[in-house]
Amino acid sequence: MSSSDDDELIAPDIFQEPPNYYPPPKPATFESRTLQTGQTLKLRLVGHNPLWGHHLWNGAQVVTDYLHEHVDHLVKGKNILELGAGAGLPSLAAAIWGAKNVVVTDYPDEDLVENMRVNIDAARDVLPESSNIVAKGHVWGASAEPLLSCIASGSGGGFDTLILADLLFNHSQHAALVATIQATLARSPSATALVFFTPYTPWKYDKDMAFFEIARNGVFRVTKVVERVMDKLMFKDDRGDEMMRRTVFGYELRWDDMKA
Repeated sequence: MSSSDDDELIAPDIFQEPPNYYPPPKPATFESRTLQTGQTLKLRLVGHNPLWGHHLWNGAQVVTDYLHEHVDHLVKGKNILELGAGAGLPSLAAAIWGAKNVVVTDYPDEDLVENMRVNIDAARDVLPESSNIVAKGHVWGASAEPLLSCIASGSGGGFDTLILADLLFNHSQHAALVATIQATLARSPSATALVFFTPYTPWKYDKDMAFFEIARNGVFRVTKVVERVMDKLMFKDDRGDEMMRRTVFGYELRWDDMKA
């Protein structure tokens, strides 16, 4: 039998899945948040993403409140960088409250980055005309030059305020996160990295907290500034201590060799 005969015996679509074999992608969802200053943000969340960008995390909500409470020190006229931003709530609030430049970042996944841009565009009606906010993809631990290029070279070598909200469950990425903080935080006594998180898996709380030991070894001074119990659980069917899963812990990181 010739090779052409063999080819005729194999249906060209034998390995093709039938129609509707895979479930359709989940559609985007929306959540609205009204800021303390009255502006309402309608935030688009990706329909589903393996990097968890389809949630509006407790840490993002609480760190936004903290920014407002300390707006003069942490926001107004400041260069701000958010890592692992998802919908970008804290970054959008900072831009509304008078930040000089805001760079909102997440893993360079097309859907995640585009979603951040959609939320920026959707907030244009409440953003000041002078606001400068951009969305970028960034891999933690990679070169920070593309991020630093978004701000003026005379900005103390980096950003005044960094925002990390609910990222510590990525235990394998702690060292990369600290490296990014070191590479992007301005060398200034007042420069601050805000690290807010909830231990959604309480039995791994020690692993979450190991991030701060790496940060201390990376010459940062670590100060606990917030402990807030939320009204509701994000994942009510999960196991583990309920109070821990409702609590947001907030920390400030500053250069240990520079005193304010």
